[in-house]
Amino acid sequence: MSNLIRLLGRRLVMLPIMVLGITLLVFLVMSLSTADPARLALGESADAAALEAYREARGLNDPMLVRYGRYLAGLVRLDLGESFTGVPISQMVSSAFPITLQLTFIGLFIAVAIALVLGVLAALYRDQWPDQVIRVFSIACLATPSFWLALLLIQGFGNVPGGLGWFPAVVSNWVPFSQDPGAYLNQIFLPAFALGIPVAGSLTRVVRTAMVEELDRDYVRTAIGAGIPKNVVVGRNVLRNALITPLTVLGLRVGYLMGGAVVIEMIFNIQGMGQLIFQGITRNDVNIVQGVTVTVAIAFIVINLIVDLLYVLVNPRIRSI
Repeated sequence: MSNLIRLLGRRLVMLPIMVLGITLLVFLVMSLSTADPARLALGESADAAALEAYREARGLNDPMLVRYGRYLAGLVRLDLGESFTGVPISQMVSSAFPITLQLTFIGLFIAVAIALVLGVLAALYRDQWPDQVIRVFSIACLATPSFWLALLLIQGFGNVPGGLGWFPAVVSNWVPFSQDPGAYLNQIFLPAFALGIPVAGSLTRVVRTAMVEELDRDYVRTAIGAGIPKNVVVGRNVLRNALITPLTVLGLRVGYLMGGAVVIEMIFNIQGMGQLIFQGITRNDVNIVQGVTVTVAIAFIVINLIVDLLYVLVNPRIRSI
């Protein structure tokens, strides 16, 4: 437990430093944009005096360091600024970000479920035909882009001409789980499945490797030689110990999934962070792009912190050091 507390303390100390670095990087990159917020807000017909008044009122003429300090102060208050239309970006993010998180973690759940089943089977039937088939399948999944698979799934199972019509091809109206669980799962399954399959391919290989290494350890041979059924040894000891290694890569996979969710949301017209950042890019609204990027980056840092703590909790060897 002391190790867990020390790790938590170190991560909490590093958290504001990493957030500061990310916000500074994003702010500097966005500052290089040639888009003029005053011109975007007031229109092309606005005269020079109105444009200058707009910039002065919003501090756009202040030095970059002053503007960055003001942005950080707002970030502490959960204020991400406003779009050029005057809508608070924190309000946009608060409605879009939960949808992206749901899509990300359902895709992760699908990936982990597939990887556990296939990875364990491949290890138990090492170098036999099930192992060979699973290896080919995992490589195919790993090489399949999420957006391409999403289009295939829509053609095959979506409600489009020639499709089976089981799932909506476009999510025209997002239905929360609390409102209608059946409609919610129906609308999110195809996007989450398309998002999770490439991750399932990579995780399957990680699980198989970890299982094979654990099955070759002396304690496994000793336990089986002592008469303990193999399925008991695998279920109680091997599987639990082998899953420690895949857990370490889950944090990075979550980041990959969040990035892929942006593209998948565009394909299925899901009103998440993907639509929000697309809206910011198409409108040259730097504040929206900046707010979405910072939010996703901070979420990625926090998720990796949680994964690090879970790794310490499930690994008794680290807890005892």
